[in-house]
Amino acid sequence: QVQLVESGGGLVQAGDSLRLSCAASIRTFSSSAVGWFRQAPGKEREFVAALNWNGGSTYYTESVKCRFTISRDNAKNTVYLQMNSLKPEDTAVYYCAATGPYYSTYQLTKTEPYTYWGQGTQVTVSS
Repeated sequence: QVQLVESGGGLVQAGDSLRLSCAASIRTFSSSAVGWFRQAPGKEREFVAALNWNGGSTYYTESVKCRFTISRDNAKNTVYLQMNSLKPEDTAVYYCAATGPYYSTYQLTKTEPYTYWGQGTQVTVSS
């Protein structure tokens, strides 16, 4: 049973923008915290951005602050990652993730709190 499906990845040039989408079929999505992670070849999966269940708190890894924006549309059961001013070092497979209902903000930058994961979408940024 597919729970999270990412889309919007692709091949772009440095400086371009992309918007990733993640469609959720989780019944409790509107009360789940959501996050984006990425994994480059030969590297561990790393945190990119997170948004708590009510949208009141956002978190970003330092390297994407002021360039990436995480948002959600609970009416569409979708979370987005707007990525601007892309750099070659942003190249990776991007995964969206969601917690169970009413999860706190504790450790949302880690993988452990997330129950649901998508299959990933490739983002490649050429120089």
